[in-house]
Amino acid sequence: QPEENPQPAPRHIFQERQRITGLPLYLQGYLSARHSGCQEFRVYWTELRGTMLFFYDNKKAPKYSQKLDVSALISATSLHLDGNSSAQFTLMLPNGEVELKASDWECGKEWKDFILTVTKLSVPSDEPLLPGQLTRMHEVLEKEKKRRITLNNSCSTSLTKSSPQTTMPACFYAVSRQEAAELLAKNPSCGSLILRPSSNSKSYAITARYNLGAPCLKHYRVLAKGTSYSIELESMVTLPSLQDVVNYFVTQTQGNLKPFVMQT
Repeated sequence: QPEENPQPAPRHIFQERQRITGLPLYLQGYLSARHSGCQEFRVYWTELRGTMLFFYDNKKAPKYSQKLDVSALISATSLHLDGNSSAQFTLMLPNGEVELKASDWECGKEWKDFILTVTKLSVPSDEPLLPGQLTRMHEVLEKEKKRRITLNNSCSTSLTKSSPQTTMPACFYAVSRQEAAELLAKNPSCGSLILRPSSNSKSYAITARYNLGAPCLKHYRVLAKGTSYSIELESMVTLPSLQDVVNYFVTQTQGNLKPFVMQT
């Protein structure tokens, strides 16, 4: 059984995981996971790095056995207790659902709130947080914002040949059409293009705010097709990654559309 107060992995293992994942560590501990269609939960030593969950077979394993990209998170269900007082919640993702379970309510709430913080780039405000938790979440929020800005800047310096996509573009926000429009209207200096989940949960969408004398808002559906993405225009445009989709809009408007990134 996992110990009640898990301790971090030894330093050399931590460094190896850092090298393999290339992402900053935000939260770690025991977490059970169950994917759609699976009967049983499986306990993992879990790390939240950037917007990725890495699952390890045990606390001292240097290489993860599974990983889950939560950057395209659509929503998360309310926390609830099972018959063993474990806290469960479900992550709704474009490619399916994943159930997560923590040892108790406080641990479950911490995992859920940290995941929401790094995917929505805001600290959840629906329930009160302990002062220590609130401080840690704000620290993680600032680190993730800076990581996204750095990622966006590195992508914008080269709009040529893209490598296979491993992270979401910095301008991705898990928001609705209306929320995207409000973000663009209230923060014009942060950019004019947002990538977001589509309403049908199986694709993505672009919300763009053009300045054509007066602000003009347009929405475009981006369909996921295997390992590529197709933009629904008069003539369908198919590209190898979501970053290429964002780059397409930037280059086609000669830079008039800029990826939206909240400033720190």
